[in-house]
Amino acid sequence: QVQFVESGGGLVQPGGSLRLSCAASGIIFSAYVMGWYRQAPGKQRERVAIIYSGGSTSYADSVKGRFTISRDNAENTVYLQMNSLKPEDTAVYYCNTNVPRNNAWGQGAQVTVVS
Repeated sequence: QVQFVESGGGLVQPGGSLRLSCAASGIIFSAYVMGWYRQAPGKQRERVAIIYSGGSTSYADSVKGRFTISRDNAENTVYLQMNSLKPEDTAVYYCNTNVPRNNAWGQGAQVTVVS
């Protein structure tokens, strides 16, 4: 059974930083392109970053230059370092494979950016 468990969310002021972690199980983690997604209240879920098995990355324009995705294949974990956070980054953040497994969404990590 594929499972993703996110952690590291919290409340932060604008300009602050957070680091999210996602532990994966039930898949051959190193073989998959992994992604971070977010869903703000009243909005559709959007993908914000992906990382390939070898470490290449791609970002949504809205987070480029502020967020950094990384992975540890030995620990089956993907990370999202978020810097220079803005109120519009407020959302629940999820990880999943690049082609999302719809029955494997975790509980997510709430990120709230407020003055």
